Amino acid sequence: MYKILKTTDTGIDELELEQIEKGCWIDIVAPTQDELLEISRRTNIHMDFLTAALDEEEKSRIDAEDDELLVLVDIPFLRSNKVYDTLPLGIIVTADYIVTICLEANAVTADFSAYNHRTFSTFKKTRFLFQILYKSAALYLKYIRIIIKRTDELESQLRQSMENSDLFSLLDLQKSLTYFSTSLRSNYIVTEKLLRLRLTSQSQHLIKLYEEDEDLLEDVIIEYKQAIEMVEMYTHILSNMMEVFASIINNNLNLVMRFLASVTILLAIPTFVSGLWGMNVPVPFAEYPHGFITVVGLATVISAITAYWLWKRKMF
Repeated sequence: MYKILKTTDTGIDELELEQIEKGCWIDIVAPTQDELLEISRRTNIHMDFLTAALDEEEKSRIDAEDDELLVLVDIPFLRSNKVYDTLPLGIIVTADYIVTICLEANAVTADFSAYNHRTFSTFKKTRFLFQILYKSAALYLKYIRIIIKRTDELESQLRQSMENSDLFSLLDLQKSLTYFSTSLRSNYIVTEKLLRLRLTSQSQHLIKLYEEDEDLLEDVIIEYKQAIEMVEMYTHILSNMMEVFASIINNNLNLVMRFLASVTILLAIPTFVSGLWGMNVPVPFAEYPHGFITVVGLATVISAITAYWLWKRKMF
């Protein structure tokens, strides 16, 4: 699936592939092989560039070949209300077009539409590239703040009661932060390479930086730095929190086992006494009228003394 957009004086026009012309943006989502072949034939873009972002394990990188520049970054992706992931997003800049390609519909490219056509231009390919990167960095920060808020809520719930579902949710958030940390570091390296790439003769005709564009790229780098620092800090906090709750669970288990051991000792005393006086042999108090009460009282006294001793040793 793909759509072709072009900025005009009145807004954004959507074109067919047969009508493609200079200054268009081709947004590709989960394409078929036939669609990729047709787009490659119409735009003369290498198939390797078009298929790079379709591998979920592909790492962030920059690749330049002939008159084409591939910028591959990881973008944040919301799987559900509790699970966050990352997906590769390929951005291809040529002399005539800018192309974005991703395995799934995402919030980064979806933000650029006819509703906010005044904020971007498909003709200004370099600035549009940086705007996509900035949107990606801003989305990372948004999701990180949501994860932080969710972590605080789970911490409050776990302080009240240890529920397995809350612990699993905490583990999911920890995994999400780990994915974010790896992707953000790779993206940060890509943005720094872009900053240096503008000085190379190979890509100067593709990356044309004006003063506003340089400021935007610096903003992207700053946003990624902030996101990396936040992820590192809260990953550390979350790891410590998981360790603390694991220690609390072990401590609670030890308390329960200690209590049950004390109860077992107390129950063993009357059992032993009743078993001793229940044998078919001569025993003390057998002929005594109040023998039963005496034996029960003896068992009670011994149990009480033992209970007091266990209490003094904080076994209860």
